[in-house]
Amino acid sequence: QLQLVESGGGLVQPGGSLRLSCAASGFTLENYAIGWFRQAPGKEREGALCISNSDGSTYYADSVKGRFTISRDNAKNTVYLQIKSLKPEDTAVYYCAASWLWTVQASEYDYWGQGTQVTVSS
Repeated sequence: QLQLVESGGGLVQPGGSLRLSCAASGFTLENYAIGWFRQAPGKEREGALCISNSDGSTYYADSVKGRFTISRDNAKNTVYLQIKSLKPEDTAVYYCAASWLWTVQASEYDYWGQGTQVTVSS
């Protein structure tokens, strides 16, 4: 069974940091573009925040450049999202997803995790 599982979310104070993990089972992440998305309460899911491509290239949305870092460990079949300087507006459920395509469009991603909640509050 093909599966993505996110972890690492939680409650963090403004200005803090988190590292989210996205672990794959049943397939090899190395062959896919992996994107991170989020959905804030009462809002639609945003386009890709960042993407790690199978060739090692990365993409960051302007809104997260400088604060978000995506990386992958192919040996662990895991992709990470490091977030620093967290803001209350970063509060959302964060999802990772896998696609054969290099794209920011969520509709082009074939496999999705269940999401991990990130809450930024004092």
